[in-house]
Amino acid sequence: MATYRDRRAAQIENDQIRVTVLEEGGHVAEILHKATGVNPLWTPPWPSIEPSAFDPAKHTGYGADAESKLLAGIMGHNLCMDIFGGPSTEEAAAGMTVHGEASVAPYQITVEGAKLRARAVLPQAQLRLERVIELRGSVALFTETVENLTALDRPIAWTQHVTLGPPFLELGVTQFRAPATRSKVIESDFTEGKGFQKTGAEFDWPHCPRKDAGTIDLRVYPDAAASAGYTTHLMDPHREQAFFAAWHGGLVFGYAWKRTDFPWLGRWEENHLRAFPPWNGRTLTCGMEFGASPMPETRRAMIERGSLFGVPGYRWIPAKTRVTVNYCAFAMPVARIPDEVRWDGGDRVSW
Repeated sequence: MATYRDRRAAQIENDQIRVTVLEEGGHVAEILHKATGVNPLWTPPWPSIEPSAFDPAKHTGYGADAESKLLAGIMGHNLCMDIFGGPSTEEAAAGMTVHGEASVAPYQITVEGAKLRARAVLPQAQLRLERVIELRGSVALFTETVENLTALDRPIAWTQHVTLGPPFLELGVTQFRAPATRSKVIESDFTEGKGFQKTGAEFDWPHCPRKDAGTIDLRVYPDAAASAGYTTHLMDPHREQAFFAAWHGGLVFGYAWKRTDFPWLGRWEENHLRAFPPWNGRTLTCGMEFGASPMPETRRAMIERGSLFGVPGYRWIPAKTRVTVNYCAFAMPVARIPDEVRWDGGDRVSW
């Protein structure tokens, strides 16, 4: 095992990329493109600790709510399971964290050459997880299996919370592409009135309505001194595959997946706006969060919403059953951002 930014971790690499996975939380902390030396994934500006070491009385610098334990150890790409968003008041009182147990659970990790296998059991959700990552050139292949350990069919959220950060993320420079269609701004304003997006507005990608008239082009990260917001985007229902691509400085980075597995892409923006701990007005991020649910919300709200634009907002895992999904990440040099990404389901990604 290795260490990464004072965290226990495991690594796999080839001559093009290196992938680092944290032992606690299972976060994909790094997908390093070796030729450029760039890891597009977000590293928080605050110290990272193991979730098991988090003590709310001692570690007040991470905030004082159901998100604090997650934020103490978050990095890069984390898995939201079996909720996407916050727990209910009662779940939080019982110890449940934002985005569920998967992002704070301990994982058993084994490495065989260019293949990494991470396993965890979520005792409260009664789910067993396995994620296998295998490197093929500049592509990282993910095979993810969730097993329902109960005798009951379960409605769950299942979201890949991929967060980008500096130096790859740059104000007014980093570009984005995705086969998105109908879109919506989250219905609640979590920016204390400082954001630019029109709360609850429905629109077509990429032109997000501003609250003060006009639109924001979501294909380019804003150049504002401070901004924030969340929008959800329905992937084109006529496509077999979906993707997002981000580009900066001659490097394109992104993910591709089967659209029916993850029909939604959420775009979360935090640009030096949150002034409270641990953000403290010094964080630049962009979450590109593809999953089974359109909005980050409580379990009850997810079920009551049911669907958006006629597409389900969660997925079922039958009793005593395993469900497997496949997706990939890629990091490649390219002169300009491609408008289209094609993945053959294996080791080939093309434009």
